[in-house]
Amino acid sequence: MVGTCEAIAWGGTISSSDFHKAASAFIRRWKLINSDFPSWSWVPYQKLRWISTDDKVEGYLSLEKICLLRPQENEEEKGGCLEEADIDGAGNNEYLDEATLVPPPSDHQEVHYYDFHILHCASYSVPVLYFRAYCCDGQPLMFEEIEKNLPSQSADTLLNSKWTFITQEEHPYLNRPWFKLHPCGTSEWMKLLFLSDASLFNNEIAIERYVASWLSVVGQVVGLRIPMEMLKEVGGSQL
Repeated sequence: MVGTCEAIAWGGTISSSDFHKAASAFIRRWKLINSDFPSWSWVPYQKLRWISTDDKVEGYLSLEKICLLRPQENEEEKGGCLEEADIDGAGNNEYLDEATLVPPPSDHQEVHYYDFHILHCASYSVPVLYFRAYCCDGQPLMFEEIEKNLPSQSADTLLNSKWTFITQEEHPYLNRPWFKLHPCGTSEWMKLLFLSDASLFNNEIAIERYVASWLSVVGQVVGLRIPMEMLKEVGGSQL
């Protein structure tokens, strides 16, 4: 990342090593803000011994077995957003933002489970969101079923750019097919996101803020929102 004097030249990208630092800060902050919600974790990837080491940190962020309740038809017509719930069904379900309440599953709602992974994309030097969806019995969901779970604005976008917005390809670490949000254009809007922040002119662009800021935009595509507290000042510095 860069300091204030280099803000204009910064291209909105992040290195693998800085992504790991940002991911670690994101995990700490998430646990502090969302102690009752399932935690993100860092999954390290061990390199083969004969591969030379460099500054690339192998691994990814993981949030798994998150329950998404399919909106009922009348909610879809009103443009209702997805709701997240802890799969344990505990009574301590929390808001992920101020507008989204998590209700217990009902007989009229079909429960789907999602695994979310955030990886560093070497080609674009930005994070990329991978996800997979499945039913209670473990049966994977087809893309047509996933589309029904997406927020209305995401579904509208897919009508015009299907399979360029969300694609399916092999997970780089698990070697199994996962869906992902294509990272094309991420660096451009990340640069704009930070340049539009007035605090940029008083502080360095904090590495710790990168993942939270990125996910605050990308997560909305799949109905995964983060609390605004994740982006507020803490201890005199921005996160």
